[in-house]
Amino acid sequence: MSVKGDLVQLLKPYFLVNILLSLSYVVLKRVPGLCNHLFSTDDCEFDGRETEILFFLLIVVVMRSRKSGNVTMLSYLSSSFMYTKLANLILWFNADYLMGIVYAVLFVLGALLVPEPVYSSPDRVVYFRGLQALTEQLQADQATWLVAFYVAWSPACVNFAPVFAKLSNDFGVAALKFGKMDVGRYPEAGAQHRVSDSSLSKQLPTVILFQEGREVMRRPAADASGKLSKFLFSEENVRLAFGLSGLYERAQGDKKRN
Repeated sequence: MSVKGDLVQLLKPYFLVNILLSLSYVVLKRVPGLCNHLFSTDDCEFDGRETEILFFLLIVVVMRSRKSGNVTMLSYLSSSFMYTKLANLILWFNADYLMGIVYAVLFVLGALLVPEPVYSSPDRVVYFRGLQALTEQLQADQATWLVAFYVAWSPACVNFAPVFAKLSNDFGVAALKFGKMDVGRYPEAGAQHRVSDSSLSKQLPTVILFQEGREVMRRPAADASGKLSKFLFSEENVRLAFGLSGLYERAQGDKKRN
């Protein structure tokens, strides 16, 4: 997504509300007048405890963003909102229990009323509804399939959605198809293809390449001991890892011969 597209996305209610909630304590504590009134103090500075909480928050956000493989501004923001809001909740309760309760109510209402927007642009992705649908398609179709196994609640899966959609538009043809399987909704599909849908899973998303109905490659991959190798789900990495350019050229060549 372009920088212009990111800026347009930032104007959506989800991002506006979460940015306000994430910055609420820092801004109100530092603005003279508001600070003096809300915190009943003449000194609009952070005390030692507040500084420690904010510094710890910064470390957590950076580490979690790196582990989740975020590569865009929106990805970083989405993955950091939960941590920044929890830090704000602690800061507000530390300052005043009543303000902490008010913030907690706003926190919950924001989550319920302003969900994160999902990718809705055109794509060439087939959404499988259940293990049987996926199995039948893989067995009946001679095409090569690239299938993303995901869950709706995972930030990493949400961030990967526009990347996968763009790849489907760029490379999707009759002999090279793209599909998605929600293993949160259809756990039997996750079990069959060894993709855990646990909240602690490091396999979300998992992308598997199928040829003639058999798995050929997957990312993230596991070594002999079962340890997963970290994989950054950027557009370029997926294209190179699965050799999509070569698969596309081969598919186009087969189409011309036919």
